[in-house]
Amino acid sequence: MGDNFLTSVYKYSTILTLQDEYPVIKLPARLRLRKLRIRLLPVIRLLCVIVALLMSVRNAASQVFDLPIEGDVVAYTTAEADAIYLYDTTTNITRTLQFGAGDHHVWDFSPDGCQVLFTLTNGNDPTGLYSANLNGDDLRPLLTTDELGAGPWFIWEPDWNPTENRVAFTISRETEQGRESRVAWVEPGATPQVPSFYSVAGDEHTPRWSPDGNWLAYVSYEERAAGATIYATAEPNTEDNAPRVREADIWMVSADGLTKERITRFDVGSAASPRWSPDGQLLGFIYSPIPGENQFWMIAAAAEAIPTPLSFEWNQTLDATWHPDGKTMVASVRGFQGVNGARLWTIPIVGNADTDGTRFFDDPEFNNLVVDYPRFNAAGTHLAFRSNYNVSVMELATGELFALDGAGNMPPVWSPAGFAGEATCD
Repeated sequence: MGDNFLTSVYKYSTILTLQDEYPVIKLPARLRLRKLRIRLLPVIRLLCVIVALLMSVRNAASQVFDLPIEGDVVAYTTAEADAIYLYDTTTNITRTLQFGAGDHHVWDFSPDGCQVLFTLTNGNDPTGLYSANLNGDDLRPLLTTDELGAGPWFIWEPDWNPTENRVAFTISRETEQGRESRVAWVEPGATPQVPSFYSVAGDEHTPRWSPDGNWLAYVSYEERAAGATIYATAEPNTEDNAPRVREADIWMVSADGLTKERITRFDVGSAASPRWSPDGQLLGFIYSPIPGENQFWMIAAAAEAIPTPLSFEWNQTLDATWHPDGKTMVASVRGFQGVNGARLWTIPIVGNADTDGTRFFDDPEFNNLVVDYPRFNAAGTHLAFRSNYNVSVMELATGELFALDGAGNMPPVWSPAGFAGEATCD
């Protein structure tokens, strides 16, 4: 991609639904040309002109590019990964952003909500990290990997600091020893920046900024010798072919990179998917005693804190997020409380979710929805989620469900708190 991508042309459009239809022009079954002394060719030409005029009027009505985004925006990637959709919950208008060839993945908004953060990948070429205005203008590549050594390097799960101009992300490459993944950051500017690293151990993932932007949580994997059981740690084995187990714990690093803390210390099993509570005091996460079997846990975002289990029975958690009130988590779960399908559940942070968890939707009509990637807007008035590879938005006060244009294949992301519409952007 690289320099070739920068010459590509972006396009964006506002999708409108027009109810009017073309006027229907009918010709008589037989034209009595002799009596009317009308030649057929001029009539056909005239009809073509009329149809062309009608088409031009209709196209002019549907090619409206200057309708501003006025309210909360949810961004999502098409299932084909060939475009980014922006849905305005105030006007119910969807805008499409396309930036040349390559797989589009939208990840976040800038702190003021005026730019989208996304990656573009084209085959085995290095991944590009970009930002652009909500109308597709001011497209900027944010990093260069030319000084990082042999690649190609791939970028994933970038997260924009909510209070300052810094983007953290996972950057990885294939080496002779296997895949190497690190947590890095750049400060978006007028020119691409060389990434700096928060971690260099080589197997770190899932960076997430705290709500105040002071801390970054992520998971770091280590290997240990396989034990006799899943709860036992074996004596070290120096044989080359000795079985090893790859497991993760949660770490935190300060935004300036000067302070790093290990938050969880499980002897066995993995902690994954750290999620900050709205006040930044807690981290919810998924604990897996063995791969594919999950439990809900949380821990205070501080060194030496003791983790607390929120459930004890094993389940398959697809994704989880905090409710904006900070009193519960909301998760997409399979095999929970005897329900096999992926359903949306409210997970209390006090008690035992195996018995105290409740179905999120009050309306039985929605209880059988297969749901994942739940995401609330900042005000807590709307919930976006993916269901059967389509993105929907629910207005929680009324229970009204809006099925958005096109299929979506990645987690939806919301514009940040304080975003007051496109008219406020510079």
